[in-house]
Amino acid sequence: MTTAVAAPFRFFSLQVARTRRLGPSLVRVTFTGEDLSEFHSHGHDQSLSLFLPAEGRTEPGVPVELGDGWWQAWREQSDDVRAVMRSYTLRSLRREPDEIDIDFVLHEPAGPASRWAARASAGDRVQLLGPAIADNRAIRFRPPADTDLVLLWGDETALPAVSAILEALPAGQRARVWLEVHDAGDIQDLATEADAEITWLVGERALDAIRATQLPPAAHPYAWIAGESGCVKELRRHFVRERGVDRRRVTFVGYWRLGMTEEQLRAAE
Repeated sequence: MTTAVAAPFRFFSLQVARTRRLGPSLVRVTFTGEDLSEFHSHGHDQSLSLFLPAEGRTEPGVPVELGDGWWQAWREQSDDVRAVMRSYTLRSLRREPDEIDIDFVLHEPAGPASRWAARASAGDRVQLLGPAIADNRAIRFRPPADTDLVLLWGDETALPAVSAILEALPAGQRARVWLEVHDAGDIQDLATEADAEITWLVGERALDAIRATQLPPAAHPYAWIAGESGCVKELRRHFVRERGVDRRRVTFVGYWRLGMTEEQLRAAE
């Protein structure tokens, strides 16, 4: 049963269609479901909430039938029933058939989402809280119309969003991109029609690498930074204070925080 929560977001009951290993630390899971026809997004960094079954269970414990009251009811469930909630970014959406891709980072030591993704197989069931309206507040990449240089940085958790953004940039759009991965085997060929210079960082400090980069002159740059919260804040300061980018033209998103689980991060917020 699928119940609307609050427009523009709703729950979707999904199952795994297939998985594909992208590299030593990355796996792509493709999901399908009858109600994905109601899933809509025009964003390239669309944020989603994914609910995975608790250890030892096959169905995610999310009381979606309660509508707007699902959150409190979900929190009050026992640990052995309550679904594991994690935030992810949509990698791609396809029609005919309706499918979405979500890329998972396989951490070591593995958390519950990494363990689930590593052994996911066709038919495994999840719940997803996602957009029913294409233009929604969980889309953050919004460069102003006059942008003449796009600056992108992301770690492995932001790689799906950066990949989708690059695919959507128009031909000739200048872009400078830094992507940080832990293993050189996770480096991917990224498609784009933009005039994009992509630098992969493996074991290199992001701030040092970006500081050492000479950027082309631009009157109206726009920066999008996403990944580990501490690094995101550091890079935002760099672009605003050292590069002179207008702070209103810098989008920064902390996808995770070093030393904290998502549950701890949500509690702190």
